[in-house]
Amino acid sequence: MRAYKKILSLSLAVCALLAVLAVGANLYVLHYRRYSDNTLAALPTERACLVLGTAKFLVGGGKNLFYSYRIEAAQQAYAAGKCAKLVVSGDNRHRSYNEPETMKKSLVELGVPPRDIYCDYAGGRTLDSVVRFKHIFGQTSGIVVSQEFHNARAIYIGRANGIKLTGFNAREVTAYNSFRTKLREVFSRILAVIDVEVLHSEPRHYGEKIPL
Repeated sequence: MRAYKKILSLSLAVCALLAVLAVGANLYVLHYRRYSDNTLAALPTERACLVLGTAKFLVGGGKNLFYSYRIEAAQQAYAAGKCAKLVVSGDNRHRSYNEPETMKKSLVELGVPPRDIYCDYAGGRTLDSVVRFKHIFGQTSGIVVSQEFHNARAIYIGRANGIKLTGFNAREVTAYNSFRTKLREVFSRILAVIDVEVLHSEPRHYGEKIPL
């Protein structure tokens, strides 16, 4: 019985420590929200915006508002002269699923010239998109476009890698439609801190440099 209590106490202590670390990691990353804004007037003028990818449609076939609002925000930033180029970065896992090409097509439909849109096909995760923005596209500063909760993580990763990112927050999605995404983000922030502070992770792919 005494051994059982000792194991139980140790298990509870470990769980408590993990919970503290998880909360601490989330609060630390969320601190970077201060470098993002909802208004165009508050943004600096940069050479390029980095638009973070997501699927255009939900698994059930409905419209993904995270996607729609990001494309809308990217077009607004470009039209307002906040950036001269747009880098659309996302997953390109197979021929029938290509986030960067889909984003480019949507932006062109909104009036952005194709010559000012660059596709990053190796943005399988946020860390890859952000670090490649510097190493492939040569940008040490820029505007990242996504929802506020996502921008905070991207900015954290960017500034830890010498990239002075500012976030332009796309419109938020209602709580009912975004619950799973927001819950997943809690764990993504923890992994981001581990990637940056512990593993010093790098993108899965680099490749030839693309001047903007």
